[in-house]
Amino acid sequence: MNTRNLTLMTDLYQLTMMNGYYLDGTYKNEAVFDMFFRYKPELNYAIFAGLEQVIDYIENLKFTDGDIEYLKGLNIFDEGFLKYLKDFRFTGDIYSAVEGEVVFPNEPILIVKAPLIEAQLIETAMLTIIGHQTLIATKTSRIVEAADGKSVVEFGLRRAQGPDAGIYGSRASIIGGCVGTSNVLAAKEFDIPVKGTHAHSWVMSFRTELEAFERFAELYPDNCLLLVDTYDTLNSGMPNAIKVFKKLRESGHKPVGIRLDSGDLAYLSKKAREMLDAEGFNDAIIFASGDIDEEVLTALKVQDAKIDVYGVGTKLITSERTPSLGGVYKLSRIEIDNEKYDKMKISSSLEKITNPGFKKVLRLYDKRSGMAVADVIALKDEQLPKPITLRHETDVWKKFTLGDYDVREILNNIFVNGKCVYHSPKLSQMADYAKREKAKLWEEYKRLLNPNIYRVNISKGVYDIKQKFLIGVQK
Repeated sequence: MNTRNLTLMTDLYQLTMMNGYYLDGTYKNEAVFDMFFRYKPELNYAIFAGLEQVIDYIENLKFTDGDIEYLKGLNIFDEGFLKYLKDFRFTGDIYSAVEGEVVFPNEPILIVKAPLIEAQLIETAMLTIIGHQTLIATKTSRIVEAADGKSVVEFGLRRAQGPDAGIYGSRASIIGGCVGTSNVLAAKEFDIPVKGTHAHSWVMSFRTELEAFERFAELYPDNCLLLVDTYDTLNSGMPNAIKVFKKLRESGHKPVGIRLDSGDLAYLSKKAREMLDAEGFNDAIIFASGDIDEEVLTALKVQDAKIDVYGVGTKLITSERTPSLGGVYKLSRIEIDNEKYDKMKISSSLEKITNPGFKKVLRLYDKRSGMAVADVIALKDEQLPKPITLRHETDVWKKFTLGDYDVREILNNIFVNGKCVYHSPKLSQMADYAKREKAKLWEEYKRLLNPNIYRVNISKGVYDIKQKFLIGVQK
């Protein structure tokens, strides 16, 4: 997409805090912030997405004269602070998962180490960008998993919550596993395969259904996929489609297939398959759409539906059951008077207690199978022992010992001293990466109903710092 200046796409309180840091003289103090998301039933894992747009946002951070004039008009900011904003740029470091990475609740998926005033500003935009695309990529991943090898096309633009949600949702859906989109602008901008047939209005704009099918076949003889459920799928749509397909075959063309958009998709697809096969159209595909999600796909599989490709719209592009990733951005270390202090949010709600320190995320793999076993949140300079015993943080009797293992660091250097050092791969490569990494998860972590919870542990170093905070609170 065309580069946009999103510098003011932030919450007002970020700017008021920045103003305060500037006036207190602490704005240059080094700060470390962790971005992560909390567990929800449909977010036992996620597919990370949106980094390319975050990079674009960071590289184009700049308060324009118009921005500063607007802020001045609010009458809440110091004149010296507004002058400082004229030359504002991001100068810090960002560590992040790459797009397509499988990530888990409560572990950092992105870490910022930068002057406090800079790290504070970028929170809102990064949560927006990454939160949305990661959510849609994850929903897509679940749908593709349920499709069990059948292709899924993203059809959601008309139901998306605005243009950006439709465009970047299309992008994220490819990372999550879709093979194409109906969204022409997204297809153009991101080099995505574009897919589509015709609507019921095409059929209804002709005097008869047969006439509509014949004209469509004349226009697109090598790309003829007919929507057969406008009037009566089995008694009208399918017989008329087969008549047109026979004419195409006689003229040397091969029909693509038919689309179902309503009714009992399992029953109709089986009957349609019988009718197509009986006339020798064994290669004609059956494309289905209409309020499909992972639960519908699971039911269709159980019923042995004869569907080859799915078009999924509303429930994918809006992530209907889980409309927010719930991403958070928390301070984990701060410099005060030239000394670094680890920081931790403490809460009576266990899930809201954060992990202190400047950290990294390590993924451990079983050497024999190559499958992912656990993630460990460790201090940046900490080395893990071999063998390692992983214990549940609170239920300490729950433990698991891993002897020899392979390890991979999940967060990569993206920005160093304000310069981007990472080159985003093609969208198709991100999708391939997501597919490969998902294949390294045991099936029990990916199942849709009551999945096993993947181990995300903290290292001894993080645990020890955390306990000091908790013991101090108890005193």
